[in-house]
Amino acid sequence: MPFKLPQNVRILRRTTVIVGDSAQNFRLAELQDKCDLLALRPTDEKTFAQCCQSLDCDIISLDLSTRHYYRFKHSTLSAAVQSGKKVELCYAPGLATTDPVARRNLIHNASELIRATRGGRGIIISSEAQTALGCRGPWDVINLAVIWGLGQERGHEAVSTEARKCVNAAKLKRTSYRGAIDVVYGGEKPEKPVQRKEESTAGQKRTAQDEEEQPEKTTSNRQKRRLAHEARVKAVAESKAKVTDQHQANEDESMKASTKIGEKA
Repeated sequence: MPFKLPQNVRILRRTTVIVGDSAQNFRLAELQDKCDLLALRPTDEKTFAQCCQSLDCDIISLDLSTRHYYRFKHSTLSAAVQSGKKVELCYAPGLATTDPVARRNLIHNASELIRATRGGRGIIISSEAQTALGCRGPWDVINLAVIWGLGQERGHEAVSTEARKCVNAAKLKRTSYRGAIDVVYGGEKPEKPVQRKEESTAGQKRTAQDEEEQPEKTTSNRQKRRLAHEARVKAVAESKAKVTDQHQANEDESMKASTKIGEKA
């Protein structure tokens, strides 16, 4: 690269194959091992149906600046989306040119693709710009997708989430077992050091001595308040018991005195 890349930036290798004849064998399995993303660009209706249904790829890229003499069908595109493929919309060939026919074809083809995918499911948006002037900002692209008929949330997903899913699925397909199980190296488990018998017994003795030498635990403020409350409650109960006992004794003495007076009379 002519400039230094940041540490968190990763450059991917992509191969775009133009499919012009449905009878040719493109040896796509060999290409997938040599690149990170494999895109197919069909040129007619037969190759478009073949790319969506039978050929193994990651992205189906269409040249939206040219007129397509066939209608995009929902059944064909839904088969591609269900198999994990993404449909790519490239805006630079229609915007970076002064040809009004290319711009008109871009708007028409993008609207038809969004209609055929039932609201833009499985669509990713990229630039395919030859120069830096052909690129647009993310929110400019989202607003452009809204003009084509794509919702703002779907447009945001087409720029960010769907593109990330495409990259992760392609990586999982190349590094995992049948695209379902990926073995990740998690390191080696450290071995426990073997202690001698004398060292273990000495350690047990030291721990026992440490437990004996440990001072008593100090009570916290909460425990102190609880103990003081219990003591107050106990003192109040004892004072009430004393008052009742004294009152009972006074009643007994008055009863005895009344009986003595009655006997004398």
